[in-house]
Amino acid sequence: MQNHRLPTFFLSHGGGPWPFMDGDYRRAHAQLEASLQALPATLPARPKAILMISAHWEEAAFTVMTSPAPGMLYDYGGFPAHTYEVVYPAPGDPVLAERVVALIQASGLPAARDEKRGFDHGAFCTLVPMYPDADVPVVQLSLKRGLNPAEHLALGRALAPLRDEGVLILGSGFSFHNLRLYGEAGREPSVAFDAWLQDALPAPEGRAERLLAWAQAPAARLAHPREEHLLPLMVAAGAAEGDTATCNYHETEFLGGVTASSFRFG
Repeated sequence: MQNHRLPTFFLSHGGGPWPFMDGDYRRAHAQLEASLQALPATLPARPKAILMISAHWEEAAFTVMTSPAPGMLYDYGGFPAHTYEVVYPAPGDPVLAERVVALIQASGLPAARDEKRGFDHGAFCTLVPMYPDADVPVVQLSLKRGLNPAEHLALGRALAPLRDEGVLILGSGFSFHNLRLYGEAGREPSVAFDAWLQDALPAPEGRAERLLAWAQAPAARLAHPREEHLLPLMVAAGAAEGDTATCNYHETEFLGGVTASSFRFG
């Protein structure tokens, strides 16, 4: 039987509601958009569902969206009025949500459910280019407050069986997330931290240990003053712990000079 185990991904998701905009801001995301549009064709099989771990949701326990028809969460400010009315109408998957809760609890980690949560922009801004028809069910999963790297690697390990069940695990964050340093000011620290990622991620041997010590990487706290945009990487890596990683998106002039990357595991 052909092996249709799905890879996992850490995706840099860009700024605000960019897929729903035009003009210079949208064009600044052109390379990122192209990488996301190309991603589905690289998979060994079409996913039955997507499990999305977004940097923009934190709870006391790992919390799973359970709604069969999730709404929208416009968690950004200062964008055009129409971006507060956009919709990504992908269905939820309550059965998958319960499977996720069971896997998390079986691993000894805390899990909870949320039936009201809608898709935040970390989720829908990656999904719009990938599946514009919104025809793949999506379940969103939170980070855990405290932002402990070990807990998020363990979460990924707990979720690994889903890869053989047709579920595409996506960690949505950003490889560089210091809003005060976008543009030319972010050039050197983003280059330094990205170089560390490019070295630390490809080989599975020792990768978890290096990720646990990420704060000692060059320019780490300039790249991530707060690590919520990095922790989806931990989940993606934990779910593919024995697999090699490759960089599937990379540019050096994002929004005026930032180096940014996304990675595939498996």
